[in-house]
Order: sequence, then C-alpha cells, then structure tokens
Amino acid sequence: MAARLVKRCACLLREATLLAPVVAPVGRLRLASVAHRTLTFSAICPSSHFPGPLSGLVEKEQLSAPCPEHQEVERLIEKATRPEELLELLSDSRCLQENHAALMLIQLSRLLSDKPEDRALLVQDARFQQLLHLVDSQISAVWHGTLVKLLRSLYALALPAACRELRSVEQEVRWRLRRLKYRQLAFLAESSATHMRESPELLAELLLHLERRWTEIDDGRTAVALMAKTGHLSEPLMNRLEDKCLELVERFGPDELRKVLVTLAAQNRRSVPLLRAVSYHLVQKPFPLTKGMLLDLAYAYGKLGFHQTQVLQRLAADLLPHVPSLTSGEVARGAKSFALLKWLSPPLFEALAQHVVDRAHTVTVPHLCNVLLAFAHLNFRPEREDKFFGLVHEKLGPKLRSLHPALQVDVVWALCVLQQVQGEALRAVLCPELHARFLGSESPKDQSTFQKLLHISATAQLEHPEYTGPLLPASDWAPWLLACDGKATPLQKELQDTLRGLLGSPSRGSFAVATQYGWVLDAEVLLDTDGQFLPLRDFVAPHLTPPSGTQPLPPGAKRLAFLRWEFPNFSSRSRDLLGRFALARRHVRAAGFLVVDVPYYEWLELKSEWQKGAYLKDKMRKAVAEELAK
Repeated sequence: MAARLVKRCACLLREATLLAPVVAPVGRLRLASVAHRTLTFSAICPSSHFPGPLSGLVEKEQLSAPCPEHQEVERLIEKATRPEELLELLSDSRCLQENHAALMLIQLSRLLSDKPEDRALLVQDARFQQLLHLVDSQISAVWHGTLVKLLRSLYALALPAACRELRSVEQEVRWRLRRLKYRQLAFLAESSATHMRESPELLAELLLHLERRWTEIDDGRTAVALMAKTGHLSEPLMNRLEDKCLELVERFGPDELRKVLVTLAAQNRRSVPLLRAVSYHLVQKPFPLTKGMLLDLAYAYGKLGFHQTQVLQRLAADLLPHVPSLTSGEVARGAKSFALLKWLSPPLFEALAQHVVDRAHTVTVPHLCNVLLAFAHLNFRPEREDKFFGLVHEKLGPKLRSLHPALQVDVVWALCVLQQVQGEALRAVLCPELHARFLGSESPKDQSTFQKLLHISATAQLEHPEYTGPLLPASDWAPWLLACDGKATPLQKELQDTLRGLLGSPSRGSFAVATQYGWVLDAEVLLDTDGQFLPLRDFVAPHLTPPSGTQPLPPGAKRLAFLRWEFPNFSSRSRDLLGRFALARRHVRAAGFLVVDVPYYEWLELKSEWQKGAYLKDKMRKAVAEELAK
C-alpha cells in the first residue's frame, strides 16, 4: 500500500511539472492552481487505482454542482423498468460518469431479483460483458456507497466465483474497508456476508473491522441486524454486539426486542444478562404486541429455557384474546413453546383445545400431534376432554401407522400419559417390527424413544388388563435397564444416606432399583404389620429384571417405593408434576407399591439429620394409613 502511495505521488508531481507554464507571473500561486487541477483530474481518471481522500472531494464537488447531462443519465437509469433500457444506454453517445456503469448494474440486479432465468441470459449478453469491463476500468473512482451496493448486486446477479470483474470489486472493497463508514460495513455484512464464502479473506477482514469498530454503533437496528447476519460467524463480534445491545436496549421497540430474542434462540446463545434486560423492558413498558410477536417471544424463551414469571404471564394473557384468529400451525407452535417453558396457563390451554375442536376440519395431523404432545408434557386435560380426545382418535387413528416410527411412539406415549390410549394404538407401536428400529441404538433420541416404549408397555400391563399383546420381551429391555445409571443428585444422596440410617442393615432396603416398567425407584423397603422393616432378599420381587426371591410376602406386609421429585419435575411456579413423572407415579402405584413422595420443596426445609429422619418416618406412616383407610 505504501509503495502504491509513493508511486501515485510521483505521478502527480510529474504531471504538475509538465502542465506548469515556463513563465509564471504569480509564481507559487500559479503552480498551486495547476497542481490542484491535475490532482482533481487524476482522481477521476479511469486509469487511477488509488481512491484516496481526493476522490471524496471530487464526489462532493459533483454533488454540489452536478452536470445536467449526468443528471439525465441517472434519471434514465432510475426510471428503467426493463434490462434492455439500461443496456441501450451503452450504445447511445452519452457521457457516462464513473458511477453510472455501477448504477446500471445495481439497477439490473433489482429488475432481475426474482427472475433467475433472465439473469442467466443476461450474463451471456455481450453488452452486459461490456458493462462489466467498463465498471472494472473505473472501479477506483466509484463512490464508497455505490461500491458497497455494487458488490451486493454482483452477488445477486449470480456471477461465477472466478469472474475477474467480481474479484476486482471484492479487492477494491478490501482496500477501502478502513475508510468505509460503519453503517456501510454493516450494510455490506447484512447483504453480502452469506455470499462471501468464496472470498474468505474479504469476509475475515470485514468481521475484524466490525469487531474493532463496534463502539461506532449508535442505533439498535444495526446491532440487531449484525447479530442476526454475522454473529454466528465470529464469537468475539457476537460478544461485542451483545454488549452494545445491553447498552442500547432502553431504546429498543417491541420488534427489535423480538429480533434480539429470536436471534439468540436461533444461535442457541443463552446470554443471561441480555435476556434479563429484554425481559425487564417487556414487563415495564406497555408495548402493543401482535400475535406474531407473542408467538416469536414464546418460542425464543422456550428454545433458550429462560423462565421469567412476569414475562410468561404477560405472554399468556396477551395471547389469549388472539386465539380465535390463530391458524392451526400457530396453535401448535404456541402450545409447544409454552410446553417447553413448563408454563401451564389453564385459560390459554382451554382456549387452544376449544380452538382445535372448533376448527377440526382445518387441523392437520402434524399440528394435532404437536398439540397433543404439549398437553401430555404439561399433564393437561381439557374440561371438554371427550370432544377433544374424540377428535384426536378420529384424526390419528386411521393414520397412526403411516406416521414416522418415532412420532408414532410419541403420540401413543402422550395418550398413555393422558390416560386416553386404546388397544389398537398399543398394538401398533409394540409390534416387534417397530421397536426393533430403536433397540440397541446409541443415538440419544432413539434411546429416549425406546424408554417411551417401555412406558407404553408398562401402561399396557398395569392399566389395561384386557390387552393381550404384543409386549416388549424381557430379553430386549433388560440390558437397557442395567445401563440406566445416571449421576446421583444431592437430594438423592441425602435421601439415601438418611434412609440407610433408619434401616440399620443393608438387607432391609434397596436403592436405585431399576424396574421392568422403565422407572428407577430411589429406594424400596418392606414393612410388616407392626411397621418394622423386613429383609428384601428373602421375598419375591416380580417388578425386578429378572424377578427375584421365592417367598411370598407375609400377610399384611407393605412394599414401599421412595420417589424423589426434583425442581425440573414440576411445572413452572407450580407443585403439579409434569406428565412424564405423573405417569411414573401412576405406574409404581399400579405395580403394588405404596408411594412415598419426597418433593424438593419439602426436603429443603429440613435442616438437621434428625428432622430428615423424622420426616421419612412420618411419610411412611401416612402412606400406610392412607392405604388402610381405603
């Protein structure tokens, strides 16, 4: 760059010397005026390849005193409605300024933005190639703003990556990056970043300049647009943009807040400070939120797993009046988003269920499946459940076997959670042809699907005595149960330690008991009629894999299962279990156990070991008393 600058200055001095007269009456003043004219001429000369600061002066001069002929050309370019009108300007004997060829290419890209066939024909036109050559010869004199738009237009015209003129424009942009205003850099990134994959050097330098000059951002739109378009390309730039959004968030309107959250969700960036700031302004400012904004906000919060009670209350309350105008896809999207947030708003979900019933003829099978899964996740059953589940069976029954195998399992599992499954649906997913797809798979998604198959099989055994088969064979699920040994939580460790102290002997209890129903018990004990612990190993245990023990239980003996319930097992801001854990509790009770529930909110109130031991004793006495009272 320095060598080119020295060469440029030498050329200017040589031209000034040649043009200066031998006798100069005014001396130095005369030479200065000649030099000024020479510099101005060189700045706009097509052969110049160094667009220095003088080009900016030339632009200002031309803007202040435009040539009428140039104005006429620009007017014709702007009003052109067909590519042919622009190409004819090349054949006319008009004086084209250095920017006119670039403006013609920009206008061509606008006219052909939605006509890919015409774009392919245009590239082969000789006049278009002539226009490209003209732009290439004048590239150093093209103004900054026009140059940025020109690069975007060349990308939009789908020129080959190896095109010499395209490479020339890219190189010129690289040389000028430092002199471009930040808004021009932002425009370049927003409009052309996705097309710069073939020019990684330009993209890297652009991202570097955006990162280094991030303090020049002074409006929210630029920050939000850069987050969406280039944030995923550069981690340091995204960090800077998040800081700038925190600084400008007070100026954001509802649409900008929505775009920030959707961008974070799309990139799976859980920036807690920014999420808190956005949530604060959503709560404090009475923004009018459209149904599209409400659905986008609910999706973003659900995708990021960020719970803010006041925001969720507002989203649910504001969305409720819009329910009658929602499409079936929007109903499914809203239900799924709130289910991910574990947020159950009974009025909203009642309205969604009623909307599905009222618009039964327009509800598609995929949308109905999503609504059903959301209801099952939150363990929500509508008040008019007969009509809703009647519609579910009517719509899904004939088409169940045509769904994707994993979706079949999800739908039947949801019906099991909501206690609405039928024998035909059980047979459809428990057949060997289907569950063999997921057996032995190492994919987490397939393992989750197989676990749901275990729960479906348990539902068939424990809650549908009339069901005759098929079921999952023990040879398939026994190895899977042995591998389900997760990391113990603090609550689980404390519960086991306290219970060991109460038992006194290891033979009187079992911990982390994997049952054949797909559930793992935190602990299992046997009590006789006097409330004393019995050794477990001596008595039959049909729930194990394989069943153990030979002696039947003594008369009046009770088998107790301890189930701890952690914070994620409940709906948000509620003490109601989510669908999966409500199903687990039902299955354990149906298997013949007395359930001793140990929820986290009760356990956290216990401070001493004595309190914890007394708490478990009281829980066991209450479970036995409730059973005897039936």
